[in-house]
Amino acid sequence: MVIAKIFVEGGGDANLLRTNCRKGFSNFLKKAGLEGFMPRIVACGGREATFNSFCTAIKNGENAFLLVDSEEPVKAEYQNGSPETWKPFSHLQERDKWDKPQNADETHCHLMTQCMETWLIADRNALAKYFSKHFNANALPALGTDLEAKTKSDIYDILRRATSRCNKHYDKGDNSFEILETIDPAIVTSQCAWAKRFVDILKVKLKELSR
Repeated sequence: MVIAKIFVEGGGDANLLRTNCRKGFSNFLKKAGLEGFMPRIVACGGREATFNSFCTAIKNGENAFLLVDSEEPVKAEYQNGSPETWKPFSHLQERDKWDKPQNADETHCHLMTQCMETWLIADRNALAKYFSKHFNANALPALGTDLEAKTKSDIYDILRRATSRCNKHYDKGDNSFEILETIDPAIVTSQCAWAKRFVDILKVKLKELSR
């Protein structure tokens, strides 16, 4: 029985890439402590397709969650107070002109701020192990840096510089989801507030739905 579905931005149009996307996010959530309450990961490709699939699921009465890149900084007014009251739908309505579907609330919506790769650079040890020889850890932001304040282009530039001398370079399609499998959720959630919100809310919601 599927407790819930998470509609995730990523995976493109290729079946193998979508399989890797599902595997990467599933392993991340298992390590985060959701193994007994695992949702189904639905890799949807582009962000518009992801949102549309999520809306259809909500309309059909399914237990569904949305996970997409924020693409841009989230305004302070949308992340005031306790995380469960943050307003990711307001961010998406302003940026993408997406309206919150009926029967959904803010806890159904989650952001990778400002992109999934922010999670990857949070765990420098996993990156160093994956890329191994010639990985340039000095290209990564200093510990304590607000990673979610880094723009998407900043994050990609950091990964480019960190892997420039490695036998394999960072590539969104080729190795992003392989790295996602290896990162430590405890490290990511300690540095990325929106990632922590995602994991914490899922734990509560999925336990409730499994009763």
